[in-house]
Amino acid sequence: MIVFQDIVAAVGVVFDAVTQAIMAMSFGFAMVPTAIAYAIGIVGCLAYGSVLPISMQAETIALAGTMGKDIRERLSMVMYAGFSMAILGGFGILQKITDFAGNSVVSGMMAGVGIILTKVSIDMVKESKLTGVVSMVVGILIYVFTQDLVYTIVGCVVVASAVSYFKNGKVEVPASASERKLRIHKPIVNFNVVRGTLALICLTVGANIAFGGITAEMAGATANVDGLSVYSGLADAFSSLFGGAPVEAIISPTAAAPNPMWSGIILMGLMVIILATGLLPKVAKFIPAQSIAGFLFVLGAVVTVPGNAFSAFNGADTTGVLSGGVAMAVTAVSDPFLGMLAGIIVKLITVPLGLAF
Repeated sequence: MIVFQDIVAAVGVVFDAVTQAIMAMSFGFAMVPTAIAYAIGIVGCLAYGSVLPISMQAETIALAGTMGKDIRERLSMVMYAGFSMAILGGFGILQKITDFAGNSVVSGMMAGVGIILTKVSIDMVKESKLTGVVSMVVGILIYVFTQDLVYTIVGCVVVASAVSYFKNGKVEVPASASERKLRIHKPIVNFNVVRGTLALICLTVGANIAFGGITAEMAGATANVDGLSVYSGLADAFSSLFGGAPVEAIISPTAAAPNPMWSGIILMGLMVIILATGLLPKVAKFIPAQSIAGFLFVLGAVVTVPGNAFSAFNGADTTGVLSGGVAMAVTAVSDPFLGMLAGIIVKLITVPLGLAF
């Protein structure tokens, strides 16, 4: 049975999704077609019984946006990467990668993701000191007193957005936000598109394993990264076919709700309504991106890093300590895919090089 806290958690993540949507629009991605991706996410979660919702994610949007020279290249990259991820998931390859890497590498990588989240939150404070500091203070205080990530994200976003509005007025929204046309965009192939597609696949593999793992951990569930790859991949492919933005695995506070699967479905349902009806430009004017800084800091520094670092190193042998440490460090300075790859390499060479004892 759906309860009030399930809805509160979903609304909190909607605030974050709106800030990511603003970034996506700045790169030329259309919002109405992106509703298709969220609809596919709903079907995927129901089909797999998954607690892992999908939404717009800054890392993927930024990568596609900067590697693509124009919107046609960007859409082509997202489409090819989406179909590729669906195929990888359909053959169960991501779970095999996770199993092969082992607990120390996977936990080390997720601890590295926590460091990334912490850095992002600090950068947000630097970008907008008032909004960022208010979000940080409110988020930390709420978590200290409630130990609840749902109330943390809602509280810091609402309070920081209100303060920002009264101090700075409305947030500037790109003119493309009001675009309502729905048409098929024919993909192209060139060297830059191939390079961008491979980069997106690498990033998405790491993000699905890391973000999916952290979200499932919050829900007390096991991440089905292959199922996630199937429905998030198809969501990307069909969204981009009509000009929409990529929609990927996220670290979602809906997992901390009493009914995590249904909370995630409510989140995606709300985004379908907001995007399909053209409400996004109206909502986005009141929510600065920096309003989520407090939640990201709590999730990264307080929740993700300590628990996963402990899991990576506690009781591990030399190989586990070295591979987990490298995975954490490389992830923190690059991305989850490279972090996991580095950890696996260290795991394989530790014994041959005589580093184990």
